[in-house]
Amino acid sequence: MTPRFLFPKEFVADPVSNQHAWTVDESLAYTKWVATGHYENFHVVSFLLPKHLHQDFYNVYSFCRWADDLGDEIGDTAESLRLLDWWRESTQSMYKGDATHPVFIALTDTVKHHDIPPGPFIDLIRAFVQDQTVTRYDTWACVFDYCRYSANPVGRLVLYLCGYRDPERQRLSDFTCTALQLANFWQDVSVDLGKGRIYLPREVLIKHGCDFGDVEAREDSPAFRQAMAESVEVTRDLFMKGLPLIGMVDRRLALDLELFSRGGLKILDKVEELDYDVLCRRPKISKSERVALLVRALLRWGLKRAA
Repeated sequence: MTPRFLFPKEFVADPVSNQHAWTVDESLAYTKWVATGHYENFHVVSFLLPKHLHQDFYNVYSFCRWADDLGDEIGDTAESLRLLDWWRESTQSMYKGDATHPVFIALTDTVKHHDIPPGPFIDLIRAFVQDQTVTRYDTWACVFDYCRYSANPVGRLVLYLCGYRDPERQRLSDFTCTALQLANFWQDVSVDLGKGRIYLPREVLIKHGCDFGDVEAREDSPAFRQAMAESVEVTRDLFMKGLPLIGMVDRRLALDLELFSRGGLKILDKVEELDYDVLCRRPKISKSERVALLVRALLRWGLKRAA
């Protein structure tokens, strides 16, 4: 019987999907379905990356998407923590040669072929667990430590998939991934508030004359905007520190990295255009602006190639 393709929240509640004996082909089809059919768009990444890596990226993406949804889509903290613990145990079991879930069946060959250690996967799960238990951060050091687990492993996984394992590229990737995570935070201040989370460090808020309570009350003020302005500049500096990685990787991956970095910087520009008033508004990059970023990046790389 053909298994049902369901997203994580529906999958974990569906006995048919859980009890089905997934084949490798079914599992590969499932991770592709998750990666190309979820509410986040995978098509641009697929277009830019070498075709032989598409399935590997589908597999890794599906792992991340599942972990994220188990944390944020279940709607019950205790159940999310239980499921994330199960996801961690399933990851460890995969490395021992025992995989029954379609994501892990598909991911097994990717891990073996690219010799990916378990660390980045386990670190990501740790971040999703932390989101269930920690909702405020006192210092930049605490926020950066969270990004070490929530964002930096993704960049390292991409490097592994593309054949890069050296510490210097990983260091530069960490700058970019932390910056992308922070840009997402500043874009989603209002969204995260709805989940009870504030990622702006308290030390920055206090420095400019406000506190968590003002953010919780969605109290827009010059003090809050100054705190946001400082946070945007910290993030922009991290993007700049990570940009040298673009010149140290394959051209197609370089183009992908440039798009992500320029997209993150564009989000910071959008926050500035709102005069940092993000407590009730979410800055967005339009489709036309995304296309413009892609076209400019393609032209830039085309000119480099012609030079």
